[in-house]
Amino acid sequence: MSVKLIAIDMDGTLLNEHSELNPATIAAVHAAQAQGIKVVLCTGRPLNGVNPFIKQLGLTGDDEYVITFNGAMAQTVEGRIITTLTITHDDYIDIEALSRKLGVHCHVESEDHIYTANADISPYTVGESALVQMPIRYRSPNAMPADLPIVKCMFIDTPDVLGPAIKKVPAEFHDRYYIVQSEPYFLELMNKQASKGRTLKVLAERLNLTPDEVMAIGDQGNDLSMIDYATNSVAMGNAIPEVKARAKYETKTNIEDGVAHAINTWALA
Repeated sequence: MSVKLIAIDMDGTLLNEHSELNPATIAAVHAAQAQGIKVVLCTGRPLNGVNPFIKQLGLTGDDEYVITFNGAMAQTVEGRIITTLTITHDDYIDIEALSRKLGVHCHVESEDHIYTANADISPYTVGESALVQMPIRYRSPNAMPADLPIVKCMFIDTPDVLGPAIKKVPAEFHDRYYIVQSEPYFLELMNKQASKGRTLKVLAERLNLTPDEVMAIGDQGNDLSMIDYATNSVAMGNAIPEVKARAKYETKTNIEDGVAHAINTWALA
């Protein structure tokens, strides 16, 4: 069955080592669109952090979609929300307290702001703010609005600090939340039902598509759920071993136009 939707991770997949789109990638996406294939960016970023690339790729209109916050939200590229999964204020209090117990920095994200209770704001929080184009707000836990829709919490720290802390996250938290390491310095905690794969399935069914008609391309642990969902799953050449082991195909690296190679070889051939 032919591919009718291509779900593409961004950082380490769609984007090169400079967090930019290569001309070959843009050309391949345009070729897919010309054949009527939906191209859906699937990312941990909010929509603000995706918009510059949506414009470069020419994805416009209320019938083009993006999966943001690692699957906690799906929306049209114009911003209309299709589905959203948040965590509660009580969840935030418990997660923030755990971060302090483990000795790692923590921040949380709403749809349009990053909030941190750390007076010594992590450089990774500053970097995330610049990357996703969202301002940072410092709020102590007791000053956080109880009705704030929190899309995800993140433990952020150097890999040598974060790695040992991850091993100490209690089983109770794994039972309560979807927990995934999206980068060596990011551990993300979200609504238990949130994942790229789950939200990709919701979107595909909305478009009356089956897994056989979906291609998913990714490189990190937060891409595994969509790699498992899509029949035409593709691991980047720079992907972690788990992604390569579970994908149907392996393409070139993000530096070598791996997304363009995947689209041209397995979606347009």
